[in-house]
Amino acid sequence: MLGFRNRFGTKRIVMTATFDSRVHAVVALIPYGRLATYGQVADWIGAYGCARQVGWALRRLTLPSTIPWQRVVNAQGRISMSLSREGSDWMQRELLISEGIPVDDEGRLPLRRFLWEPQAELLDQVFSSRDVSNTKAGLHQAIQIVD
Repeated sequence: MLGFRNRFGTKRIVMTATFDSRVHAVVALIPYGRLATYGQVADWIGAYGCARQVGWALRRLTLPSTIPWQRVVNAQGRISMSLSREGSDWMQRELLISEGIPVDDEGRLPLRRFLWEPQAELLDQVFSSRDVSNTKAGLHQAIQIVD
């Protein structure tokens, strides 16, 4: 396990799991109808400044996915619309609209209104496991706390 302090000085313990699995674990916590930014996710896993890498980790997911990847947007409150996304940008737009989050044709959305901030205890619960094989167990326990 790794210990660190995030940019707010809050101590976090993070398993030495892969970057992608850490991203997936925290994105799985984002509640229905709420949003987070790529930068927030990076900060939550102890990778401050790695927002782009969070985007790539989510892009590597096989679709459809049980991980709610569509709930992560850029810091400007927009879906990253691009031909290189091969239609996943429009899929993200439709999924967010189905969750009650309004998104215009350019991918703009009211980020402040739907932004989610997890309680520190919730993130600690996910990453308190002593080995990587328990990542799913910790994640399921944390999800039960949210419910």
